[in-house]
Amino acid sequence: MDMKEVIRTRKSIRTFDGRLLTEEDRKKLVEYAETITNPYNIPVRFVFLDAKEHGLSSSVINGEHLYVAGKVKKVPHCEEAFGYSFEKLVLFAWSIGIGTTWIGGTMKREVFEKAADTKDDELMPIVSPLGYPSAEKAEVDIKLREMVHGDDWLDPTKLFYEKDFSHPLTHDIHDDALEAVRWYPSAANMQPCRIVKDGNAYHFYEKHSERYVNRVGWDVQAIDMGIALCHFMSICDGKFVLDDPGITTDKHTEYKATVIV
Repeated sequence: MDMKEVIRTRKSIRTFDGRLLTEEDRKKLVEYAETITNPYNIPVRFVFLDAKEHGLSSSVINGEHLYVAGKVKKVPHCEEAFGYSFEKLVLFAWSIGIGTTWIGGTMKREVFEKAADTKDDELMPIVSPLGYPSAEKAEVDIKLREMVHGDDWLDPTKLFYEKDFSHPLTHDIHDDALEAVRWYPSAANMQPCRIVKDGNAYHFYEKHSERYVNRVGWDVQAIDMGIALCHFMSICDGKFVLDDPGITTDKHTEYKATVIV
């Protein structure tokens, strides 16, 4: 599996062709989900849910029969761990021809939480449909992607820095890994991840957006940070540490993690 190509080509799929997953593909997904880990060593459990059996749906999804929900204990860094692990499943699904999309709001949350048997000490922040992409997109799919500017990415000079936030990183030996970070999906395509390189250390920061502060009881954009870390470490593996380097930031920017390569 060429991870760079998988990351580059993967798109959010909201219109499916109506076919059930083959038994072979479903087995591959379930078996892979059981192997997924993350650098935080916080377990994320995956629950595969039949849409008809549990009465599951989303107003922006068409032609789906199956969903996957993720659950994680409410502990420090659980959002980042969730994002990292869920994205690993998303990327694997794409590599075998199965479409997904991250859903955190356009669903009846209580119905999904009940179907996934979510406990009081757990978060079930995100679900995704699973299916084969349709050749034609539903109108709601097209409009939603246009609304969030789903194909627009921030310029690297606004994302990656050297030593501090005053000096954009213009070139790096790990450009492929940084480019993979640019391609990560994020809530409303707000792209909160910022990286400061200092020597062989890549410090990850979350640029908070006002619209998501204390919105749902957990940090939606911390999940995005987990996805960004997943993309970076899928291309450029390294040592993961939590050690704030003390770089000066504005009030909206928060240190999250470091990868030493």
